[in-house]
Amino acid sequence: MRFSALVAPGIIMIAVAYGLARFSYGLLLPGISEDLDMSPSTSGFISSLFYFSYCFAIVAATVFTTEKGPRGMVLAAGASAFLGLVMMSVSPNVWFLGAGVLLAGASTGFVSPPYGAAISLWLKEKQQGKANTWINSGTSMGLALSGAGALFLASEWRLTYMIYAGIALIAFIWNAIMIPSLGPKPKVMFERGKFSFRGVEGATPLVVCSTILGISTAAFWTFSVDFLSSTNQYSGSETSLFWIIIGASGVLGGFSGALIEKLGLPFAYKWASLVIGAASLLLTLFPEQRALVYLSAACFGSSYIFITGVLMVWGIRVFINNASLGIGTPFLLLALGQVLGSFFAGALIGAFNYSWAFAVYGAVGVFAMALGPRKIKKNPRRAYLSWIKI
Repeated sequence: MRFSALVAPGIIMIAVAYGLARFSYGLLLPGISEDLDMSPSTSGFISSLFYFSYCFAIVAATVFTTEKGPRGMVLAAGASAFLGLVMMSVSPNVWFLGAGVLLAGASTGFVSPPYGAAISLWLKEKQQGKANTWINSGTSMGLALSGAGALFLASEWRLTYMIYAGIALIAFIWNAIMIPSLGPKPKVMFERGKFSFRGVEGATPLVVCSTILGISTAAFWTFSVDFLSSTNQYSGSETSLFWIIIGASGVLGGFSGALIEKLGLPFAYKWASLVIGAASLLLTLFPEQRALVYLSAACFGSSYIFITGVLMVWGIRVFINNASLGIGTPFLLLALGQVLGSFFAGALIGAFNYSWAFAVYGAVGVFAMALGPRKIKKNPRRAYLSWIKI
């Protein structure tokens, strides 16, 4: 299979699932909250549904991909993103919105395992690292695209979601044409594995750090744009630019592998955790200083994509005999942390204010820095043979 024939539709599908179906909720939240009369606690609960559905979807997708190959789950991702976005665009109330969010959030779980499998099935080993990097960049591209859409459509969140649904439909059709069936005699067989970390040396710090990092990032994804809007200092175009910077800065996260190899996994982890915490603290301290607010966006965008790469490598080094478990375990726990983090962020904002909530979540990110990995046995070749994204 040609490199571009797999990678190009993969980039678009990842952009749709992550940038448009999932993370754009935080960007469009001010308009949604106003139209549907949602409180911060309700907004946080709705946001947690993205991560909740992801957790179930990624387990189902891993099992299905192992049994049937990647095509079915790729198409399921496109279909759930399309239907979820349509439902969100026409939501008459919070309950209908929540149902759409569950479908849209599931698309990110469905899309994660099959592309890693597809790359190992249909591309040569020397092309796999490059393919992973390009497909991974789809998240940043989707974030930038969602920001650009909001920039031009301003407060028209329903129209914005309907346009995103149209893009999701295009991604679905393109992947349906390009992704082949597994066939009766695939050249790669997938080993069945169990999601368990009992008795694995070094697993506990990985579990704890993944969960805490998920908690620390949830407030920024869900409420950062809402925080800026609450100051009455930013226009719609300025908050959209904030989101575009998050997406564009995510490209820098692609350097995580190089930094890990050069300076070590512990240093890379601590650096990324510190920057994630600092991003929230910058918003807390200087919410009306545009230069620092945009610096906060750049810090968060680059460090979030970076830390997912760090967790991937760390997980595979811990679960050295089961790469899929090494990837799946920390990313599932990251999502579970985001479920908890989104819910409690909304409750904190409702009880106190945005500044207090972001100060707490920034402190959590800095705290995670102290819990990072120690010296771990390297297995760099295995670390880049598979790819699952959260």
